[in-house]
Amino acid sequence: MENKSHALIAGIFTIVLLVAAILIALWLNRDRVERVPYQMATKLSVPGLNPQAAVRYRGLDVGRVDEISFDPNVPGQIVIHMSVKPDTPITRSTYGTLGYQGVTGIAYVQLDDDGTNPVRVPSSKTQIARIEMRPSLLDNLQNKGMAILVQAEELTKRFNALLSPDNQTAILSAFASVSEAANELEAIPRQLQPTLSRLPALTTEAQRSLAAITKLSKDVNALTAGLQGPTGPIEKISRSADNVASAADRIELEFLPLADDARSSLRALNRTLESLNNRPQSILFGAPAVTPGPGENGFVAPPNGAAAR
Repeated sequence: MENKSHALIAGIFTIVLLVAAILIALWLNRDRVERVPYQMATKLSVPGLNPQAAVRYRGLDVGRVDEISFDPNVPGQIVIHMSVKPDTPITRSTYGTLGYQGVTGIAYVQLDDDGTNPVRVPSSKTQIARIEMRPSLLDNLQNKGMAILVQAEELTKRFNALLSPDNQTAILSAFASVSEAANELEAIPRQLQPTLSRLPALTTEAQRSLAAITKLSKDVNALTAGLQGPTGPIEKISRSADNVASAADRIELEFLPLADDARSSLRALNRTLESLNNRPQSILFGAPAVTPGPGENGFVAPPNGAAAR
């Protein structure tokens, strides 16, 4: 009996000693740093994120995840409870995303700040502040991948519609037309070859023509200079025109009075001839006396009856 009692006491002592060692180890290894609680609420999925996961601020370890639970006030929303160091610069523009360690798939909370609102956010156990959670790289890739898959599906449908039998026939006809056009274009250089071979001769003729035109222009310039010179024909013609104008002025001044006298004499001659035609006897007896008019000597007033008549 004593052996059994000694063995029982030894076993109890060993168990107590082991429990004491474990408690002492836990007490020695406990985290003595007082941390500030924060929360992140999101409706995104959080694969690979577990309690005790690391919380990092731009790559630096600043805390850990305490708990992951559902929000009782918002259905489908997940609340991540975490504790971070008091000196972590949590501001109103701080946001969190999920990061992943290598290829293990273990997630952690990555905190960052875009600097748009650098005002510190106070938090305590009685009033826990919440940090915005944004989609992670995998979430963005997943969303973009779905959009790319939808676009790829739409593109495949369009290719299928493009490669329908009718469109295939039209495409083959277009290729045949392009081939014929290419053959015709290939024949054009051969047709142009005779013309191209005559181009050097045409160039030589054009140069000769240009030289002749240049020489003719020089001759015309020289002729123009000769005609317009002080002893040239144009100057002589101008002097002759001036002489003719002077002669015309002199004729107008000297001969116009004579022409007026000649016209007066002709009018007098005409009147004389007309008088002779009317009274030929005037050549022998002279012209009849002119009856005196009123106020002249010898004027006799006619009687009233004659006047009335």
